[in-house]
Formats: sequence, structure tokens, C-alpha cells
Amino acid sequence: MSAASPALYAVLPAEHADLDPRTVVDLARRAEDLGYGAVWLPDHPLPPAGYSDTYGGVFEPLVLLTAIAGATRSVRLGTSVLILPLRDPFLLAKQAATLERLAPGRLVLGVGAGWEEAEFTALGVDFADRGGRTDEALALIRHLHTVGRGPFEGPRFGFETGVFAPAPTAPVPLLVGGISAAALRRAARHSDVWQAVPGITAERFGALAAALRERAAGRPIETGARLSLPAGRDPRDAAEEIAALGAAGADHVSVWFGSPDGYADRMAALVRAVGR
Repeated sequence: MSAASPALYAVLPAEHADLDPRTVVDLARRAEDLGYGAVWLPDHPLPPAGYSDTYGGVFEPLVLLTAIAGATRSVRLGTSVLILPLRDPFLLAKQAATLERLAPGRLVLGVGAGWEEAEFTALGVDFADRGGRTDEALALIRHLHTVGRGPFEGPRFGFETGVFAPAPTAPVPLLVGGISAAALRRAARHSDVWQAVPGITAERFGALAAALRERAAGRPIETGARLSLPAGRDPRDAAEEIAALGAAGADHVSVWFGSPDGYADRMAALVRAVGR
């Protein structure tokens, strides 16, 4: 794949509380048929306002991805992104390993540190400690998926004894999202995939991707960007933006297509616009 032809990933709609989750499964199957390389689901367990474009994640992402895994054959399945410090990392490691065993080699566990303080307050989690909790949870999940037993030394999640199972067929790739200095440090240290926030310019993306690769010191990291193609936007404009992001070094571009009405049509229109 050339630098100017990034893979296309689809961010599935999960912003509408009255949406039938089977609709999302059907859209994932359609995305696979159209040639999208991955499908993503967002996460917000208890937002301070109704689910919307701001607060996606009506459906628990790992549960819905399990249904999608059974309905698809080869498309990658991922979270973009799961709010890691709001999760128990031991349970999350087991959930991820179980899903990976159902869909070997297809899961990408995408995480972020979170940004909505009210959500942390509602769940009783220290917002100020979210970065430290995220870093330690990432290290713990990797340890459980590779070593599979204690000890693990950490101030928040350390343990001496215990056996972890099931082991995934291979360590689940970890995606870190965000463009802050802390997010880039976290991605360079822990991630296999990095994804920028929506709306980033190609120039800014290229600079951040270059900085990340330098910080990673030769460790390969897939880099990705996000954009939107809601109803009313010309898919040719989105295709030009995708080409620019590819030229700036994006390995993939994840696209959110707005309202579920017409979602599949817009996915197909983008594929035609980029010439695939």
C-alpha cells in the first residue's frame, strides 16, 4: 500500500439509544463487503448528557463486537476508543482475550485516557490519576496476555500470584488514541497502533506521526487519522482529505458516516470516490 493510499476503516454508529444493535451488526457486515479493513466502536459508560455525536457508545463495545465477530469473516474489530481508566484491567484483559479467541488475529484494543471529568466523578474514579491508571493498565494487560501469571508490580494493580486464561492466540494489538504529549508518549511506549483525533489537518498529522516514530525508536507503529462523512458532505471532498492524510503518513483513515439513515450508502459512495 502506498503512503497516499491508506486503508479505510469504518467507525460504526453508536450514538442513538433507540437504535437496534442488529443494525450496527448489519453495517459491519456491509463494511466488510465493501472492503473496509476494520470496524470500530466508541465507548462512554455513563456520560453526563444524552448519547450524541459528542458521547458515542450506547452499546457496550466488546459485547457488540462479539456479535459482529460472528457475523463477519476477516474485518478487524476494534474500540476507538475505550476509556481505559474507567475499566477493571484484569476483567478487560480477559474480555479481550476471549473475543480474540473467537476472532483470531482480528481484535484491536483501542484505548484512551478519557476527557470528560463528570463521567469519572459519576463512576468514582480519580480524574487526575487517569493518565497513570491508563499507563499501568496497558502494561498489565500486555503482561497478562504474554506472561499469563504473577507477579506484576504496580501501585494500582500489582499482584503476586494468579494464573490468567485464556491466552489470546497472539498478544492483542493495542491502539492508543490522542494527540497530547502524554498520549504520544503512551503510544510510543505501549501501542501497536496510534490514532489521531477527528479534524486534524494533514500537516499537523504528519508532524505528530513523525514525532511518534522518532520517539518509538524504530518500533513499528501503525498510524491513523479520523474524519467524518455525514449526510450532506461530498464524498469527493472526503476522498481528497484521505489522500492528503495518506501523503502525510497515515496508514489508515477511520471514517464516521453520521446518522444511521443512509450510512451504508455513504460508505459505498466513499469507496467509489477513492477509486477502490
